[in-house]
Amino acid sequence: MIVAIDGPAGAGKSTISRMVAGRLGWTYLDTGAIYRTVTLLALEQGIGPADGEELGRLARHLEIGFKPGPGGSPRVFAGCREVTEEIRRQEVTANVSEVSAHREVREALLDKQRACTDVGNVIIDGRDIGTVVCPRAEVKIFLTASVPERGRRRRLELEEKGTLVTQERMEAEIAARDAYDSGREVAPLKQAEDAVLVDTTEMSIEEVVDRVAQIIEKKLVP
Repeated sequence: MIVAIDGPAGAGKSTISRMVAGRLGWTYLDTGAIYRTVTLLALEQGIGPADGEELGRLARHLEIGFKPGPGGSPRVFAGCREVTEEIRRQEVTANVSEVSAHREVREALLDKQRACTDVGNVIIDGRDIGTVVCPRAEVKIFLTASVPERGRRRRLELEEKGTLVTQERMEAEIAARDAYDSGREVAPLKQAEDAVLVDTTEMSIEEVVDRVAQIIEKKLVP
């Protein structure tokens, strides 16, 4: 079974997907890590986020791999090099939306993402999983939360890593990324018609995990 979890930045997709996969004993695939890896390598190679042709070439030749990590978090590899921590740098976060908006990049990575689902029961998260990557997924969930709440989560995440930012800045960045991801021409962020909407604004992580697991388990019952 394939479970597709989509949603905007800061909605908790990665955390929830990882925890639910751990609870069910399933495989978790973080497609955002693939786009972040392309972005990281582009920055290192001096390829601008607006250069769709060169970014597409980079994506076509990308060797991406995942290995189990602590707490169910996958370790991410570009070839033999682990990039798990590097792809979470602020510079990568600031550029990944523009990089991932290019048709050349999305087309180059589509088959790579689909190939990753051939592992049995899998939970895969992103922004276009239920609409483009896995439109026939048996379960589709759209996670969201208010901009202030998503900004707060992102701020706390950065502070835990030693980076101090204001709430106002985080909310502005989240809102700007929402507008960009939803308005892009290729594979825009949107809720699939058959996806279950889960608003996590007033929910704890444990409550969201319970809710998502319930949705999946209900589908498993014949």
